Amino acid sequence: MRSENIKKGYLRAPHRSLLKAIGLTDEEIEKPIIGVANSGNEIIPGHIHLDKITEAVKAGIRMAGGTPLEFGVIGVCDGIAMGHSGMKYSLVSRDIIADSIEIMTQAHQFDGIVMIASCDKIVPGMLMALLRLNIPGIFVSGGPMLCGTLPDGIEIDLISIFEGIGKFLNKEITEDELKFIEERACPGAGSCAGMFTANSMNCLSEAIGIALPGNGTIPAIDARRLRLAKYTGMKIVELVKKNIKPTDIIKYESFLNGITVDMAIGASTNTVLHLPAIANECGIKLDLDIFDEISKKTPNICKLSPASKQHIQDLDRAGGIMGVMKELSKKGLINEECLTVSGKKIGEIIKEAKIYDRNVIKEIDNPYMKEGGIAILKGSLAPDGAVVKQSAVKENMMKFKGKAYVFDCEEDAMNAVVEGKIKEGVIVIRYEGPKGGPGMREMLSITSAISGKGIDEKVALITDGRFSGGTRGPCIGHVSPEAAEGGPIAYVKNGDIIEIDIPERRIELKVSKEEMEKRKKETKILKKELKGVLAKYSKLVKSANRGGILE
Repeated sequence: MRSENIKKGYLRAPHRSLLKAIGLTDEEIEKPIIGVANSGNEIIPGHIHLDKITEAVKAGIRMAGGTPLEFGVIGVCDGIAMGHSGMKYSLVSRDIIADSIEIMTQAHQFDGIVMIASCDKIVPGMLMALLRLNIPGIFVSGGPMLCGTLPDGIEIDLISIFEGIGKFLNKEITEDELKFIEERACPGAGSCAGMFTANSMNCLSEAIGIALPGNGTIPAIDARRLRLAKYTGMKIVELVKKNIKPTDIIKYESFLNGITVDMAIGASTNTVLHLPAIANECGIKLDLDIFDEISKKTPNICKLSPASKQHIQDLDRAGGIMGVMKELSKKGLINEECLTVSGKKIGEIIKEAKIYDRNVIKEIDNPYMKEGGIAILKGSLAPDGAVVKQSAVKENMMKFKGKAYVFDCEEDAMNAVVEGKIKEGVIVIRYEGPKGGPGMREMLSITSAISGKGIDEKVALITDGRFSGGTRGPCIGHVSPEAAEGGPIAYVKNGDIIEIDIPERRIELKVSKEEMEKRKKETKILKKELKGVLAKYSKLVKSANRGGILE
């Protein structure tokens, strides 16, 4: 066992003495020592209850003959960080989380590790650490939040209140009505109820095999979630005793399964940022082309908020991620030989899966869309690629052309929308990429304002930043190369014509090559004065089309 480095032999008497100082007995020290990375805190709704999940995990570890030792991990709530400078720190936290877990695990020589999180960048940060460390490990989430309900029975979620601001500004609802939605949209603990980034990553962790079945969809308040946490604790001890490591389980094909599920469920565009970063930790390359290749052959068979009124609890009721994979397997879209931390192959698990509601999980021959939820666009505006959640785009907006309104930050664009200065056209927000932001801010506030004000069928949004999984409409992010690296988006001017063709995967800036060369000579790339963690991040981070990894 790795932990023998801190507990075996007379030279380790001081180490054992320190372990006894925290209350461990000789019997506990002799057992496998399992690190339990708990990202619970009092600011994130998806993490407010992780103390209970953590206790359940530790109970499972003890039942299986291990000794759990818990440590804390930071976490950012993207919803609270949204729309201001705080969002610059969200993506940055992904790598800090991975680094901090690496530090704790290597310094204390844990035999295995359980990662516990629910939200946004915390989940991929933990998965990056799991693959990087490559010791027996397993992930478990705190589960999704239930949706809220209005008196008339209409179900709502976080997106409802973001879009409610636009409706209020448009005088479609009163301030009291906005307040009522505010009170009901997020009814309690859990990751926000739609197929947003947090739930997308929790579902995909199950699909690639690093979490037990049910991890993505069992609600936070459901007792099954506590039982899942206990089983997770029991399973990690088994993995340690058998010395089964993440790279023994997670292969290239595992990530292909994850991307296939990603497309089938209409997951967040942020998955295109996180899956490559996770795969990079074990030497696997996932480029944008593979996402689009899989999207073109994978039907979108599940449509949840923001693309519909259904929520994660509905997917759980209908059969969960294993139900989705069972349906996809009918056309040979799932590699059933892939292993999982359960000890079973995907094929063995989905054989037992059931689908209970065809209104939630469509038959593969009768999908919502013949293609997957995400499309990769390329063209003169994004030579290295851009990303759009096409499952949340209305049919009449799949092709769009308009005049550009150019902004060098999110705040200026948001003010223009709120003040009613933009009625139609293409909003371009630049210098919000990984390096130029820095931190590649998520822009749910402005996309929701566009929808709430009812101009989402006349306005498209393009940025080298990114969007929340809660975004809907023709919102195209991850434009690469970004403005800060001299990408074409840096040279767009007000009034330029931009053409978007999602079915053909094209995004074009209608400016001649001669004019672009002239602009490149005349335009000075914006440089920001930075300090602290943002300065370090900006120097190290790579493009969004590479997952925003650090090198």
